[in-house]
Amino acid sequence: MLATNFQSEAPVVADAVAQVRHFNRFYTRVVGALDEGHLHSSFSLAETRVLYEVAHADDRSDGITATELCRSLGLDAGYVSRILRGFERRGLVERARSPEDARRSLLRLTPKGRSTFDDLNLRATAAVADLLEPLAEGRRRELLDAMRTIESLLGGGNGGAGPASPQAPFILRPHRPGDMGWVVHRQAVLYAREFGWDEHYEALIARIVADFIERFDSRRERCWIAERDGETVGSVFVIKNAEREGVAQLRMLYVEPSARGLGIGRRLVRECTEFARRAGYKSIVLWTNSVLVSARRIYEAEGYRLVKEEPHHSFGQDLVGQFWEMEL
Repeated sequence: MLATNFQSEAPVVADAVAQVRHFNRFYTRVVGALDEGHLHSSFSLAETRVLYEVAHADDRSDGITATELCRSLGLDAGYVSRILRGFERRGLVERARSPEDARRSLLRLTPKGRSTFDDLNLRATAAVADLLEPLAEGRRRELLDAMRTIESLLGGGNGGAGPASPQAPFILRPHRPGDMGWVVHRQAVLYAREFGWDEHYEALIARIVADFIERFDSRRERCWIAERDGETVGSVFVIKNAEREGVAQLRMLYVEPSARGLGIGRRLVRECTEFARRAGYKSIVLWTNSVLVSARRIYEAEGYRLVKEEPHHSFGQDLVGQFWEMEL
């Protein structure tokens, strides 16, 4: 039975492996990983990466040991040692005793090393900017979302060294076909279960998502879908406010009960804020109800202020609607 299952799955596995290897060959060419001198310098990619780690530890004023450097990069100790000896011969890196533990030798950049790193850092920034510049805003966002997805699935928040960390067990991505129906379904079910809202709420949000798709302006509007282990666990929308020019509106924030407490709601709201600023909006507004206590706490923490509130009877319930706004 095991042999039969393996044989039936082998073509799928082989195809996936081939696709990953194809992507690796493509990406190493794009970033110049195979160039003899990375970023048109005298340094290899590995040397540049080691210099980067030493520089950033230096910036934190705590330094880094050779052992910690090997662990952080997942590189062989002998290989890293040879790179560091070369840096020391060129006057880029020096060692100093740790003030907390005299047995530990900390790596630090010399003034020449700092100048060399700053130059490489500027070159790296310019190279990435040149890579992104030809892409339209929507395509650029799609690329960055895909990169975040790869990082989350293969390495989480720990630089690719292992499975996703508990602090970042989710990804955000743009909407795609099928998402709108799912968002309407889940929000209708959850709010009926948690607050007793009837089918009129489902009708309202169905109209909202239909309008979003039919009138979508990718420069000024956005939807984020939160995923965890391949399952949709939340979403949020930013749209143009229909009544006030230059004002964005946050709509339909929700997080699945199974994914609450992971910071997904805060991250979704922060994405809305950052996007609205980049899009040139002057402020961002939202309408919610007082019973949605967790969402209100997120809005307050983000910097929204309560503008007004008024009672209303909607979705089969007596509610208190709240209008919030944040200057950008």
